[in-house]
Amino acid sequence: MDDLYHPRILELAADMPHVGRLDAPDGAATKVSRVCGSVVTVELKLKDGVVSEIAVHPKACALGQAATGVLAMHAIGASPREIRDARDGLRAMLKEGASPPVGRFWELRHLEGVREYPPRHASTMLAFDAAVEALEQAARAKAG
Repeated sequence: MDDLYHPRILELAADMPHVGRLDAPDGAATKVSRVCGSVVTVELKLKDGVVSEIAVHPKACALGQAATGVLAMHAIGASPREIRDARDGLRAMLKEGASPPVGRFWELRHLEGVREYPPRHASTMLAFDAAVEALEQAARAKAG
């Protein structure tokens, strides 16, 4: 378990930016882990095709909070494609043994140890799953 809760995971979980709510987000989604009960809400606004504002509201374990922290630190300026790719890369890292995501969301590499603990995969994925759902909601709203 020490490989799961190393110092950077605890730092990411404890020092999370953009905690709270947005007024009139373009998209918002809440995801819940059926395994542990962790809950993460992500709200975002888009401008010129990238995330211009994000708010996160996690009630999650340290792993879920660490992943939420990575998202919150790096989402502003990210395209929807970058966030989807990070979500897909995180899932592949956890479930298929793929290399950690690179680029804007490179700090997801700190969660590589979660791979060995499948019951913790769901809580680790919550923030990125919620972000992708919020982006899809924003796209639907824009399309009318």
